[in-house]
Amino acid sequence: MWLKRDDCTGLAFGGNKTRKLEYLLGDARQKGATGIVTFGAVQSNHARQTAAACARVGLPCDLVLTDAVDRRTELYRAGGNRLLDDIFGATVHLVADDEGAVIRAGELADEDPGRYFIDPGGSSPIGALGYVDAAAELVGQLEAAAVTPLELVLASSTGGTAAGLIVGLSRAGFDLPVTAAAVYADGARTAATIERLVLDTAALLGSQVEPASGIGSWTVDGDALGEGYGIETVASHAALLTLARTEGVLLDPVYTAKAFARLLERLPDLDPAGDIVFLHTGGQPGVFAYADAFT
Repeated sequence: MWLKRDDCTGLAFGGNKTRKLEYLLGDARQKGATGIVTFGAVQSNHARQTAAACARVGLPCDLVLTDAVDRRTELYRAGGNRLLDDIFGATVHLVADDEGAVIRAGELADEDPGRYFIDPGGSSPIGALGYVDAAAELVGQLEAAAVTPLELVLASSTGGTAAGLIVGLSRAGFDLPVTAAAVYADGARTAATIERLVLDTAALLGSQVEPASGIGSWTVDGDALGEGYGIETVASHAALLTLARTEGVLLDPVYTAKAFARLLERLPDLDPAGDIVFLHTGGQPGVFAYADAFT
């Protein structure tokens, strides 16, 4: 098993959103944006990285955070990513639900039409370009190591990371099926989201995704979600401890730990002679928000 360490991207504890934000903030600056608005849950990794990226390029950042997870501990509501949002200087707007987020977004647009809006998770065709690049990078690394994996496994929520990888691998002509473990919504909804983004990202690049011979092939594993978004499971807790105590690598409780737990469950059914790549998308500050689960 190989780990693609996108938790080490270098911005604000790292994570997969850094690759997306390179394109999204580039687009915002090219368009003369006066500020950035994006969305997420209270412990959003995307919000934290966006706040840090905005600080780095000197753009005001507004975060519309939805109180979507039924977790009321002080650590969850004020620690982890939420603490970092404040440290990076973002203005946080806490809303109750998606309807409240839409209303607040409209108000922010009215206040300053020059603001640039980034979709949740940075998952738009522009954001997905970061993972088209990442796919080419990964192909080069695998070829240099003379490794031909059976599949690439990752956690998927808003779909942009998976979509970019699918398009990028197809463009590179590299036969590496992608398995996206749904950790935000159910498998059907996650698959529909990824499919839309794959088509839109390919269209943005003027290319087609070719599924022949496994190239561009992908599937969604809906068995990782558990009781819902933001709710850790017995298996994800055990998977986090397993990787920490065998490799010294830290997952996060509800994204990468769930996907890694599902991969561990599947291992007996996989070819023992084959290689697997697990994309570590980051999210470690979430551990501190869930500290009560480890005591």
